[in-house]
Amino acid sequence: MSGLEIDGSHGEGGGQIVRMAVALSAITSTPVRVMNVRAKRAKPGLAAQHATAIRAVARLCDARVEGAEVGSGAFTFTPGPLHGGKIAVDVGTAGSVTLVLQACLPAAFQAGDTELEVRGGTDVPWSPPLDYFGHVFLGLLQKMGGRAEVEVAMRGYYPRGGGLVRVRVERTSRWRPLLLPGRGGIVRIAGRAHASNLPEDVTDRMKSAAIRQFAKYTSVRIHSETLGPDRAVGPGGAIVLWAETPETILGASALAEKGKRAEKVGEQAATSLLKEIESRATLDVHASDQVLAYAAMAASPSEFLVREVTEHARTMMWLLGSFLGTQFHASSEGGISRVRVTPVDRS
Repeated sequence: MSGLEIDGSHGEGGGQIVRMAVALSAITSTPVRVMNVRAKRAKPGLAAQHATAIRAVARLCDARVEGAEVGSGAFTFTPGPLHGGKIAVDVGTAGSVTLVLQACLPAAFQAGDTELEVRGGTDVPWSPPLDYFGHVFLGLLQKMGGRAEVEVAMRGYYPRGGGLVRVRVERTSRWRPLLLPGRGGIVRIAGRAHASNLPEDVTDRMKSAAIRQFAKYTSVRIHSETLGPDRAVGPGGAIVLWAETPETILGASALAEKGKRAEKVGEQAATSLLKEIESRATLDVHASDQVLAYAAMAASPSEFLVREVTEHARTMMWLLGSFLGTQFHASSEGGISRVRVTPVDRS
């Protein structure tokens, strides 16, 4: 196989390399072999959500895939031409719906007119909760020219999963750079708290605890809802908060957990968001690695401020450099980092 060989143990060494390697393979028509899959994890090899993500991206480009079974430590992905259409996949566990969607989106935006239907966990540990994905991540992509709509048919929590999400993606022919060299004032703070099969006051307690942390902000609107069995599978809950400025969106979240007081959940999410606001960042630490692939596809350089250049972000920079030749520069400015993304000129 001619193409790229990627070391899955590089840097952060997790599932991010798997998901984004196949995404970049699909959009660049570059065959890829990924080795040492998740070698740094307690249970190395592909988990169910990684195998599902590979299958989903493969269906968007009729890829030939070898070795992508659950537990596998290496696989090859040979893409064909991209095309739209309806793709439905089921993780089969509480594996993250949003991480599967993140793998599919670069190809779906390039193919256009695509509907992605994914079953699994919508609000589960170690992944972006669904409302963060919909309001923060997709909100930032919209500023760059990407349009996608999310429909939540069913929430699914850990460990049962069973959530169902549909995302409709329009073709994006040209990505705009994300130019966020500084940040204006906070226009509003908003959010969503939800829970299912838990005491009825849980969502209100999460919401109230979060609002108390934002005493100095006049515009705070957090929607709360208790979900019945027609809208959620199993017990669970989450709160996602976001702060909007004229230029950007900052986000933070926390999950409800057994033995964790609802007030603590709300406070945790609010404290995380305040940390981003007070740092003067123009992207939160999670968004800063999630938008890099789209900045790498833009017509001109992007720039943003981030509280910390995480290992996830550095790993993504390495991967984008391997596939696209993208250049990255991060400089420290008084406790915050300025990141510049310079795409390769393909004109």
